[in-house]
Amino acid sequence: MRKIFKAFSGFLLSAALISAIAGGCVTTPETGRTQLMLLDARTELKLGADAYRDILKKSKISQDRRLTGIVRKVGWSIARVTGRSDYKWEFNLIENKTPNAFALPGGKVGINTGILSIAKNEAGLSAVMGHEVAHAIARHGAERMSQSLLIALGGELLAQGMGQNQRQRQGIRAAYGIGSAVAFTLPFSRSNELEADYMGLLYMARAGYDPREAKRFWARFARYSREKGKNSTPEFLSTHPADANRIRQIDGMMAQALKEYERSGKLGVGEEIMGTSKKRFVEVP
Repeated sequence: MRKIFKAFSGFLLSAALISAIAGGCVTTPETGRTQLMLLDARTELKLGADAYRDILKKSKISQDRRLTGIVRKVGWSIARVTGRSDYKWEFNLIENKTPNAFALPGGKVGINTGILSIAKNEAGLSAVMGHEVAHAIARHGAERMSQSLLIALGGELLAQGMGQNQRQRQGIRAAYGIGSAVAFTLPFSRSNELEADYMGLLYMARAGYDPREAKRFWARFARYSREKGKNSTPEFLSTHPADANRIRQIDGMMAQALKEYERSGKLGVGEEIMGTSKKRFVEVP
């Protein structure tokens, strides 16, 4: 009876695995990449809205009207060119010295004040905002959740098929999880980052910001990371591309981005953020 149950369990898991792969594929905007997607859009949007509310409750929202205005101006400029008018976009500036930014499903965007000095101007801010918004548009978070679910199903199938007892099955599950994280999950995450770089570059260019400022922004961010010792993890075991590799990849994307920029309203680098409040719209040579 136990052998029959084990065989039946293995059959069900195999069927679930095949069904998940066959029925859970979608196409990424801009790149046309096929991605595994086991999380429905409605659930994803609810998770994004709930997480955003929780973050804002625990954060101090900036009361600086000028800086908040710049963040929202740049944010809406990006939002308008994504084609997602169905998103309920929100842009908030958070008082936090850590240079960070995020975008959650549904267009829920947060910018830490600590990243403004690195962004330097509207175009630099549009580079990081475009990148983070691209993660949300491409549903990278839901894709990672789908990959994790698939890994869990695969590990259970392997454990059921190879484990002779409970201890062996637990060992197989643990080993499979560690190996899959390095060989499968992390490389996909790095490719997600580069995909977000590409999409974000197109978004900022279409919004009218000079895409060449993206390269300058990431170079400034790389200098900050080196000074803080945050770039010591080898790229092989990192979910983010190494700085030099990222900038090299952006160079390869620039021709397409500049074509988009030439068709835009061409705001150049926009307003200086950490300086005078006087607006300056400058064309970068």
